[in-house]
Amino acid sequence: MPQNQQNRDIVVAALRHAAPYVRLYRRKTFVIKAGGEVFADAKSTRALIEQLAILHQVGIRTVLVHGGGPQNTQLAESLGIETRMVEGRRVTDERTLGVATMVLNGQINTQIVAACRQLELPAIGVSGVDAGLIRARKRPPATVAGQSAPVDYGFVGDIEGVDPTVLRTQLENGLLPVVSPLSADADGTLLNINADTVAAALASSLGAAKLVLATGAPGILEDRSNPSSLVSYLDLAGLERLEKAGSLADGMLPKARAIAAAIRGGVSRVHVISYKVPDSLLLEIFTNEGTGTLVVENINTLSKAEKNA
Repeated sequence: MPQNQQNRDIVVAALRHAAPYVRLYRRKTFVIKAGGEVFADAKSTRALIEQLAILHQVGIRTVLVHGGGPQNTQLAESLGIETRMVEGRRVTDERTLGVATMVLNGQINTQIVAACRQLELPAIGVSGVDAGLIRARKRPPATVAGQSAPVDYGFVGDIEGVDPTVLRTQLENGLLPVVSPLSADADGTLLNINADTVAAALASSLGAAKLVLATGAPGILEDRSNPSSLVSYLDLAGLERLEKAGSLADGMLPKARAIAAAIRGGVSRVHVISYKVPDSLLLEIFTNEGTGTLVVENINTLSKAEKNA
């Protein structure tokens, strides 16, 4: 068979395979969260934005929530500011908050919107402060296992509520909101919030069909030291089992808690994928096989095709 004919056949087969998913998800809302490492270079940034553009073009309403951990750490170190992490969460003093504001609302959010412009994807940058999107309060000192005294996280916020009106308006107008995870309390004090936590809260408040966490890991691992121990699917009970077994640590701990919060908040499907796998977002959404880990409330609700992925 001529090469051109083979290529055409592959394209047609791919379109036929994707068509049922396009029909299923058209006009549905997805929340995609990507860590700051995705935006550390132009190549990985463009790769993700290209996939978001395809979701937008087939009629899936998409909200992108971004982090900025590596960039925060890099700028803090250049300014001589020590970075302290506890259970995967950043302790944020006044100077660290200034760094987070510059990096999240300034550097990364603007960088993403600029990349969207290049691909003619109508994006708009917002933060949790805008239009009262996220209402937060300063986290009180907390007792943490392994710490000799309660941990004061500083200017770190716990979410009290979400008003998604501004996001709904943007989505209705065909825009892609790009959300920075900063918010403020009732007195206007800026607070840094874990981006996974923000993404879960937004997904629940928007009634999202899916929450997708794009990370550097292949997905959720049974053995965090063994990349081949990828768990294809699990439920909340399985997630709790992995946490108790010590399989979840560092940055995966807040992700696990965000996943559980999203599912309890009504999001039926949460996916953990690696941005390093080419087209992982499209593969996770438009194929049964996917590339990462699918988390649901109860695995008995999974279809046969999802279980055989």
